[in-house]
Amino acid sequence: MSARVDTGHAELVPDPDRARAFTLVLDGAPQSYVDLDDPTYLDFEYMRRMAIAVDLAAPPKRPLRVLHLGGGALSLPRYVASTRPGSAQRVVEVDGALVEFVRRELPWPKDPRLRVRVADARAALESSRDASYDLVVADVFAGARTPAHLASVEFAGQVARVLAPDGMYLVNVADGPPLAYAKGQVATIRAVLAHACLMADSTVLRGRRYGNLVVVAGHVEPPIPALSRRVAGDWFPGRVVYDGELDRFTHGAQVVDDASAQPSNPPPASFWRH
Repeated sequence: MSARVDTGHAELVPDPDRARAFTLVLDGAPQSYVDLDDPTYLDFEYMRRMAIAVDLAAPPKRPLRVLHLGGGALSLPRYVASTRPGSAQRVVEVDGALVEFVRRELPWPKDPRLRVRVADARAALESSRDASYDLVVADVFAGARTPAHLASVEFAGQVARVLAPDGMYLVNVADGPPLAYAKGQVATIRAVLAHACLMADSTVLRGRRYGNLVVVAGHVEPPIPALSRRVAGDWFPGRVVYDGELDRFTHGAQVVDDASAQPSNPPPASFWRH
C-alpha cells in the first residue's frame, strides 16, 4: 500500500511477524509503527519510552488531556486511547493527504474524544488555551528533520503555557555525534521548563551513533526513579539522564531562539539500512 502525500511518498510495509501490523515509511524513512490488533505493541524504542512516560503521567486508567504535535500513523494516540479510555486527545498533522491515507488504510477507533486536525504544529499550539493539557507530545518531522520553528525557546514557552501545573512535555529529538542539536534542545527546553530528564540508548548518549533521545520536562519534577526502572527494563534498555549529569550533558549549549533555530540534523545515509 502506497500513496503520494503532501510531503512525499508514503508506504505501509507489513510486519511479517504480526498479522495486521505495519510500518509507515515516508520517502524511505520509517515514521510510525502500528499494530491494528494490539495498539499497545510499540516497535520503535523511542516510542516505548514515550509510552512509559504516559503510563507514569497519572494513576493507571485515568483519562488525560493530550496534545500530539505530529500525527504520522497515530501510534501514541492509539496507545493512549487503549490504556486510558476517555482521554481527550487532539492530534495535529500538517500533511492532510497523509491523514487521509492513514484513515483509509490504518483506521483508528471511532472515538469522539480523539480528534485529528490538519494544521501547522506551532499554529495549533499557539491557539491552545492556557493550562489546557496534561501532556504535550512533540514528534514532528519534515522528511527526517524537525522543522526549525519547532525548536526555539519561543516554541517551548508556548508548550509551558498550555501545560497544566503538573503536566508533562515529551519531545522526540533525533541527532548524532557530537549531539550539538540535542544539547541545544535540552538547554532550550530547560530554559522554560526547568524540571527535565532525558531518555536514550547509552550508545546514542555517548555520541557513538545517530538515534532518538526523548526529553521529559514539566513545571514539576518528572517521576525519575520510576522512569529509570522502566526504561532500564525495556527489551532495548536505555538510560535516564537528570540533575548533575544532565547539566554536564548540556554544558556550553546555548538556548536557541526563533532567530537562530535550525532544523534537526538529518540521519546519515546508512542509518535506515540497519
